[in-house]
Amino acid sequence: MILPRRRTAALPGDLGRPLLRNAYSLMAGTGITAVLGLAYWVLMARLYSPEDAGRGAALIAAMRLLAGLTSFGFVGSLVRFIPESGRATGRFIWAIYLAGSAAAVLLTIGFLLTLPMWGPSYSGIDPAWFLAAAVVWCVFTLQDVVLAGLRRAYWVPVGSVAFGLAKIALLVALASAAPRDGVFLSWVIPTAVALVPVNLLIFTRLVPRHVRETAGVPPPPARRVGRFLAGDYLGTMFNLAIVYLLPVIVATRIPSETYAYYNSVVVLCGMLDMLSLNMATSLTVEGAFDRTTLAANLRRALTRIMAILLPVVAVLALFAPFVLSVYGTAYTDNASALLRLMALATLPRALVELYLGALRAQSRARRIWLVQALMSVLVIGSTLALLPVAGITGAGVALLVSQAAVALVVFPGLRGTLRPPARSGLPGEGAQAA
Repeated sequence: MILPRRRTAALPGDLGRPLLRNAYSLMAGTGITAVLGLAYWVLMARLYSPEDAGRGAALIAAMRLLAGLTSFGFVGSLVRFIPESGRATGRFIWAIYLAGSAAAVLLTIGFLLTLPMWGPSYSGIDPAWFLAAAVVWCVFTLQDVVLAGLRRAYWVPVGSVAFGLAKIALLVALASAAPRDGVFLSWVIPTAVALVPVNLLIFTRLVPRHVRETAGVPPPPARRVGRFLAGDYLGTMFNLAIVYLLPVIVATRIPSETYAYYNSVVVLCGMLDMLSLNMATSLTVEGAFDRTTLAANLRRALTRIMAILLPVVAVLALFAPFVLSVYGTAYTDNASALLRLMALATLPRALVELYLGALRAQSRARRIWLVQALMSVLVIGSTLALLPVAGITGAGVALLVSQAAVALVVFPGLRGTLRPPARSGLPGEGAQAA
């Protein structure tokens, strides 16, 4: 079901405004989080002992991993179906919150039951508080996606600023008052507090407004939502294998010093990949609101994301040693080639992510997980093959070649989606079940 457009005639510039407003808001939130996050970690290293800092960082990493493995699987369904949920929008969001929280609880309980396997950093953990923290982070992750699905992502940078500053302030305040748990508490407490005002905004103002704007649109059948969720969740797990599992695999196969070089580049290029993911999220939202605008919005999204990425990638490729010099000469000597390769890999990755965003707007869940499964197998498999031969530079070659191969595979589908839909004059043309 495609939502009726409130204006029958839109200028090309008007057509892309919601897409770009949502995308740029999400990108701004990502940038703010990165900058304030860097300040947070620098202060942590200066204010806390290595033991307390390491323990806090380990707890945060475990919490984010457990919540991420559950919440990220629901992101695609939120941005796909919020636009057309109509009067059931509030119930749909609550259902996703509950499903994500339940999955986080189950996964975290499994983690807590196997604590002795995870090393000394997790000894003495309070199970109840850690379980609550994982659930809180799961909902915290999903609420930004809800704002995007409601076309109100401009609230995301506001929340990012408030959350980032609150973390830093609490980190400083707890350095002397509670040094052992200060790092973890400075992260969790602002997260829990942020849930209240943001979700009050969502459910008391934004959802009622969305329901009024989409009056008369019947909610999608539960079977269609469930079928899409199953396929998209599976695809997300393949994608998370690249994000979370691959670094762990690499860490087990190279010295810790070399892994430090590798990780610094992964973090840097991961921020570039987030820009493409943000644009793809906005593309899904707009395509779900009106399928007939998908081709035009996809063209606009491709143009804008390449306008952002190309100059950044060019700078990283040309001046990789200079960029890495902020970490020290050892990073410059050992990771410059890796940075060039991983930066170049973000370009074909952008094509793939935008294609996946278009597929979500079309509810093509089977193709989504097939593309992500192919990408996961190629990236992880080629990295395992080249890492022993060429070290971390081989990992960069593996990523670039794999992403380029997947981009070539999806290119025919991407080109077909870029074509404007045929006009038949029928209302709701282009609607498609999974």
